[in-house]
Amino acid sequence: MLSVAERVGTVGSQYQTTNRQTENTVSGSHHKYHTGSDRLHGQISCCGPQFQSQLDPVCCIKPDTHPLRRSSVALNNVESLIISRQQTNHQFVQSESRNSVSNYDQQLDKMKNQDGFVAALDQSGGSTPKALGLYGVTEDAWSTDEEMFGLVHQMRARIMTSPKFTGERILAAILFENTMDREIEGRPTAEYLWEVKHVVPILKVDKGLADEENGVQLMKPMPDLAALLEKAKSKGIFGTKMRSVIKHAKADGVRANVLQQFEIGRQICDAGLVPIIEPEVDINCPDKAEAEAMLKGEIMAELDRLNADQLVMLKLTLPEQDNLYTDAIAHPNVVRVVALSGGYSREQANERLARNHDMVASFSRALAEGLKAQQSDDEFNAMLDASIESIFQASKT
Repeated sequence: MLSVAERVGTVGSQYQTTNRQTENTVSGSHHKYHTGSDRLHGQISCCGPQFQSQLDPVCCIKPDTHPLRRSSVALNNVESLIISRQQTNHQFVQSESRNSVSNYDQQLDKMKNQDGFVAALDQSGGSTPKALGLYGVTEDAWSTDEEMFGLVHQMRARIMTSPKFTGERILAAILFENTMDREIEGRPTAEYLWEVKHVVPILKVDKGLADEENGVQLMKPMPDLAALLEKAKSKGIFGTKMRSVIKHAKADGVRANVLQQFEIGRQICDAGLVPIIEPEVDINCPDKAEAEAMLKGEIMAELDRLNADQLVMLKLTLPEQDNLYTDAIAHPNVVRVVALSGGYSREQANERLARNHDMVASFSRALAEGLKAQQSDDEFNAMLDASIESIFQASKT
């Protein structure tokens, strides 16, 4: 067993090793110890300037202010110093390790590599009454838009706070702006999702669809997009989602749809967020397979025009030709390709998804199918668990 003096003599080297592990250097550190039968003299000057504000002052001992004498009290103080400093070093390393990887990097890694799917909880004004109706809340339950949004927030909060809704099976949740601006259990929604559930927060940014023209519905103008993106960044949002629709296989329309998506997508990339590009092909499109082939060609052309640091995700209708989007999934600028349920039942959507390898779900109606306001918590959680598990398994193929 090492003597106290020998243990003191090892502290400096242990401390310096720990700091090297966190890529910090203790400047000006020096240690000198002398031992004898009747005297222990120590000189410790362990703290470089970058650590003096972070470590307890007891860590810096100089002989002219804290001489170590022969008393047992002094020896006990030295032992306490060793333990205190080792604990401080351990805590400092843990803190540095947590902070060395940003939330963005952690979220990007999760979106790229983890099994799971995206929960689409972004019903907006136009689709909210239908979503509430499926949940068992009829339109006579509200008289203003604010009351309606309050009710749909209660529904979303019930889903997000369920013990079955966690980052183990869910990669991300897409939020409507009104949801982002509200709180869950006293915390901002995006913060709650990441810090409590480890679910990546994503924001719907489009303002709805324009009238159909040339077989497609483009997105309405977004004049306040820059301000919305800035707000989203300040609230911890990782990415965005925007939807347009293809209703017929018309080449000019499909091209215009994709060009608009990527033009706005580049603006979102420049703001430091990852856009979900969503040119949905209507599942009732009479020439759906042909439209999807056109869409794939336009998407691949636009992906090849992106800069190396412009990362996107794609949200696409489950295709008629299985594994149609394999090339897009493998593209270096694509973080993930996710599938929308598009009006298919959960069973139909899962069956189609399972046939499309490395494509994961981003379901809204299919996720909430069977959930009712009138259910007890046990009933609600059991239904949600079954829904999440079935979608999770279909997304793993």
